[in-house]
Amino acid sequence: MKGHPLQGRDFLKLLDFSTEEILGLVDLAAELKQKKKEGIVHDVYRGRNIALIFEKTSTRTRCSFEVAAHDLGMGTTYLNPTDSQIGKKESIRDTARVLSGMFDAIEYRGYGQEIVEELAKYADVPVYNGLTNEFHPTQMLADLLTIKEHFGRVSGLKFVYLGDARYNTGNSLMVACAKTGMHFTACAPKAYWPESELVEECKKLALEHGGSISFTEDVREGTRDADVISTDVWVSMGEPDEVWEERIRDLSPYRVDRSVMENAGSDAIFLHCLPSFHDLGTGIGRKIHEKFGLTEMEVTDEVFESEQSLVFQEAENRMHTIKAVLYATL
Repeated sequence: MKGHPLQGRDFLKLLDFSTEEILGLVDLAAELKQKKKEGIVHDVYRGRNIALIFEKTSTRTRCSFEVAAHDLGMGTTYLNPTDSQIGKKESIRDTARVLSGMFDAIEYRGYGQEIVEELAKYADVPVYNGLTNEFHPTQMLADLLTIKEHFGRVSGLKFVYLGDARYNTGNSLMVACAKTGMHFTACAPKAYWPESELVEECKKLALEHGGSISFTEDVREGTRDADVISTDVWVSMGEPDEVWEERIRDLSPYRVDRSVMENAGSDAIFLHCLPSFHDLGTGIGRKIHEKFGLTEMEVTDEVFESEQSLVFQEAENRMHTIKAVLYATL
């Protein structure tokens, strides 16, 4: 999209973008999704290439970037944790300059936000955050698109996140809601609430855009009349197995089950960025079952497989929204 207002921009966190820019990307994703459904070819970036740096592996993020790039006519080079020398044999700034000479864009999925920020500082091409410890902006666009497809709007809706709200998903959902005028509630033990500095920034943004930010340890109070119920795995990628016992003890009361959805109401939807431990179909799920006797963790299988669950529509929308970011910034 030659001349797009976001041309040349990095996509590192939603705090860097205005409400109009965020919702513009959501609308663009909807247009590109419709084109794909209708079989309209939109390979406008033939001859361009993107480097995909994955220090943390992912099914959805990798597939989303690769399919989005392919649909736009781009080539992709995947660098897994053993392929990339970033920060090991080669500094982040040198990596950024080397890849800028070969690629038209760089995606990074890994650890600290400072890494992707430094990549962007020294790169001469757009840099995209596929996930860091602190933020997960591409997931937020997918969530916003899913919500808008279902409700026809995002502003004014009540969004409730249950579980560990301290890291990338909880942080980013709070930012996304604040920026788009939704009423965000984190329903979790106090020890699992986001850092106060980010909370205060989001409260100011929410006030500016007609939304709100709140926190509660009371599941029934927090989820009452919610439009969107969301959760995530209790142990994030890269965390040691030893924390499972603590998380199960602290977060089991915040499992999304039928009573939570009934308290929210029949019109509420359920979202989850995946993967999810809702049954014994995973190695980790079976391991936790053997050790702690649980068959379900952050969400019950009943809710996950219910008509209120839009998790697979949400997963598909990762690709369409990532495509919108590529389309707008290149």
